[in-house]
Amino acid sequence: MSRVGKVPIALPPGVKVVVEGDRVSVKGPLGELSRRVHPDMKVHVEDGRVIVARPSDERQHRALHGLTRTLIANMVLGVTRGFRKELALVGTGYRAVKTGQKLVLTLGFSHPVEFVPPAGIAFEVPTPATVSVTGSDCELVGQVAARIRAAKPPEPYLGKGIRYAGEHVRRKVGKTGK
Repeated sequence: MSRVGKVPIALPPGVKVVVEGDRVSVKGPLGELSRRVHPDMKVHVEDGRVIVARPSDERQHRALHGLTRTLIANMVLGVTRGFRKELALVGTGYRAVKTGQKLVLTLGFSHPVEFVPPAGIAFEVPTPATVSVTGSDCELVGQVAARIRAAKPPEPYLGKGIRYAGEHVRRKVGKTGK
């Protein structure tokens, strides 16, 4: 039995889970999320808990069991607390500005780089060198943060670029003189 998959998901107050066939919908204070799960996985709600069951001990079912439980747990966590990714801009003249809903980055290019947030995502700029991506969908928050980071990934010689907060960039030694 999967150690992750067999643990039931406790529903906090104010969170409602609806299972219709292979679609699971979670509604809470921060919004509503919906996702299709694999048709073999059986999801049901009882006594304020969500329980995920698998039909057999086949390799694929064992793999899907823990995955399905984790995805639903992330949905419950997203509609109650939400998710946040912090990005740091490292480099001379690198800065971020929020204009309206858009995020405008100055990264040393000849033009500013603009990001428009998809539905359910919000940008925060506490300082010009840090950006926060927040939202209720864990995958979407991570994907948007990865897209922002891909605009100027950290380079190994000077360490300049956009990195996740707390990320360690391995530095290389530059050229040596004669």
